[in-house]
Amino acid sequence: MHVFITGGTGLIGSTVVAELLAGGHTVLGLARSEASAALLDRAGAEVLRGGLTDLDTLRAGAAQADGVIHLAFGNDFSSPEALAANIAEEGAALATLGEALVGSGRPLVTVSGTPAVPGRASTEADPLPTDGPVAGRSRSVAAILDLSSQDVRSASVRLPRTVHNNGSGGFAGLLTNIARQSGVSGFAGDGTQRWPAVHALDAAVLFRLVLEHAPAGTAWHAVADEGDAVRDIATVIGRRLNLPVESVAPETYGPLGSVFAMDQPASSALTREELGWEPTHPSLLDDLENIQP
Repeated sequence: MHVFITGGTGLIGSTVVAELLAGGHTVLGLARSEASAALLDRAGAEVLRGGLTDLDTLRAGAAQADGVIHLAFGNDFSSPEALAANIAEEGAALATLGEALVGSGRPLVTVSGTPAVPGRASTEADPLPTDGPVAGRSRSVAAILDLSSQDVRSASVRLPRTVHNNGSGGFAGLLTNIARQSGVSGFAGDGTQRWPAVHALDAAVLFRLVLEHAPAGTAWHAVADEGDAVRDIATVIGRRLNLPVESVAPETYGPLGSVFAMDQPASSALTREELGWEPTHPSLLDDLENIQP
């Protein structure tokens, strides 16, 4: 397939681009900057200049592709307003990509987080949250999956709280950055809340499998570690940075504080069984050993 991808130069997107190319596909990557364009070019992808707000560019990219993978999302989590703006921008971009594929039978793979279910690990059958700070993103993903009724082979890959590679990435990466700035490796509450995780290289394989094989209107879990206690994550970070490990107020993490405090294990049993996906790369706690002091 000739695949149009947004967010193809980030920690996750760069591994997805490499996986697609290694799997025999060609890639057209959206690039907002010269630096991103250069990264895509060096990876072996074609480049389409523009950003998520350039809706005509998104339509053009989708029109010339056999399938689309959407990964781009703003990185400003500094305030509730900034997070809401990121979600609104993504929602408009996704709607545009979906409209461009209506009636085509082509795949559109988007991304979300795994849901939280009290008392157990979430599964692929559980719905995304309809309230809270990221509810708008859930609604956008649901709208894309609903396009299965309009001959779009839409699917969603649900990513865990931490997608990691070489000791960085995801919420664990945010904990590391905050620890460097504050001098404390912190965790919200008592730290027993669990976060699922996956190595970026394993996640990339799943994106390819979903693009190639997933039925329309389906959701899949890119989960390797079902749930690591956040206190254990903070302990490794503290040891690697030679910093004390302490409980901190959820407000430390700004608009995502309630999410940081949430117990959110997740299962990928159905994904592994149906798509034959099997993670092979290091676990989160092992990968965090790559953090440099």
